[in-house]
Amino acid sequence: MFFRQTPTMVSPQEALPGRATPMAGVPARHRVLDAPLKPPFGDGVEVLYVAGGCFWGIERIFWRLEGVVSTAAGYMGGYTPNPTYEETCTGRTGHTEAVLVAYDPERIGADRLVATLFENHDPTTPNRQGNDVGTQYRSAIYTTTPEQFEVALAARDAFQDVLTAAGHGAISTEIRPADEAGPFYYAEAYHQQYLDANPGGYCNHGPNGYSCPVGLVNVPAQTDVEPPRA
Repeated sequence: MFFRQTPTMVSPQEALPGRATPMAGVPARHRVLDAPLKPPFGDGVEVLYVAGGCFWGIERIFWRLEGVVSTAAGYMGGYTPNPTYEETCTGRTGHTEAVLVAYDPERIGADRLVATLFENHDPTTPNRQGNDVGTQYRSAIYTTTPEQFEVALAARDAFQDVLTAAGHGAISTEIRPADEAGPFYYAEAYHQQYLDANPGGYCNHGPNGYSCPVGLVNVPAQTDVEPPRA
């Protein structure tokens, strides 16, 4: 972990045209949590969008957290409307593979969610996670409330201190409001909760060996994710 390679981000003018029609066949309910895959998620539920490489492993990490109501795999932060997986993989949509995390803030805080992302991927490799290379694998946090945004910035700064002390480079995680990042487009049906349907499927996520010193007071850190397989 913790090495660099930076592919080139597509411009809006170069991005694929996409389509006006949303992705067809997206399941109505989460196959693990038996919750809605699309809003509304219930009274008081908030949404945070995270990205850190292939969305299969990231989604599984978050659906296992106590207090998370629902998760979904999709594409966000780019230019092409309603992209397909194949289009996103070309790097010509501008999107990153993202995960929608719907959560109950009375049971888990945004600080714990952000810390979980930082602790389970390499945030110092722009547009890359392990052997997965491309702008579609970039690290990102897209927030839906001012509190989430401030928490994300504080967690990044705190975790940067940890990584710097260990001799690692700068965190490249993109942090911005979801309104600026653009719509979250749901991925194809087979991507949703992929690692539940395919327990032996590809996953290159797991604890990176460092703890983010944010959000560790009220909610215990997650310890049941699997180590990287690739």
